[in-house]
Amino acid sequence: MPYITTSDGTEIYYTEQGTGKPVLLSHGWPLSSDAWQVELKLLADAGYRAIAHDRRGHGRSSKTYTGNDMDTYARDLAELVEALDLEDLTLVGHSTGGGEVVRYAARHGGGRVAKVITAGAVPPIMVQSENNPEGTPIEAFDDIRSGVLADRSQFYRDIAVPFFGANREGSNVSQGAKDDFWRQGMLVNLAAAYDCVKAFSETDFTEDLKALTVPVFIAQGDDDQIVPIGAAALKSIELVDNGTLKVYKGAPHGIYGEYQKALDADILEFIAK
Repeated sequence: MPYITTSDGTEIYYTEQGTGKPVLLSHGWPLSSDAWQVELKLLADAGYRAIAHDRRGHGRSSKTYTGNDMDTYARDLAELVEALDLEDLTLVGHSTGGGEVVRYAARHGGGRVAKVITAGAVPPIMVQSENNPEGTPIEAFDDIRSGVLADRSQFYRDIAVPFFGANREGSNVSQGAKDDFWRQGMLVNLAAAYDCVKAFSETDFTEDLKALTVPVFIAQGDDDQIVPIGAAALKSIELVDNGTLKVYKGAPHGIYGEYQKALDADILEFIAK
């Protein structure tokens, strides 16, 4: 399996399919590059070099105790991009991965990044504060940490329900999709899963968004129960210089079903522009 070893000795797993201009996909918490299987094939079929990695601590990458923070995630991504010598690069990030690609593009991506796409992404900042009243109270993230510590297996089964909007009337999310969320979550070591909660909830990406000069496509469902849209996409679009916002009516946080079909079509269209 393909790996790179970062400057601090962490092994980062990646997978790639196809040839052509590169598109790099970054997954959400607590998932892995497996979350992008459909998109990897669609992009490769469309003539792109599609690449997805497992964030440190996640999937097949090293089970890290240290470095489970957004600055290190972005540095890992930079080292992967440099190792593969990717240029004219489109970045795609979902949820936590949206924060990762925004920070990478702003701080490391000069001269390499051509476009940025985020979906249900955590920027500009998730946690509630006086300056961010639309955010999610810190107690909600404390509950996530407590759940992961107490019984992560059951916690991942429980959170998969709102993740995919399976608690909404008319939902047709399969048991297989929820089971696969659980499977991917169980590959994360506990320290990395725990620390990543702080990384995705408390990191402030405001200045990173302002620093982006390339075209940015910001996508989010308006029924996202994990990353509320009012503190995420609707704020991020006001901070980027060259942004396009697309809100998907009734869509959840998880990329699945009709939402996935619509989002993937929009991703392909945006990259081709």
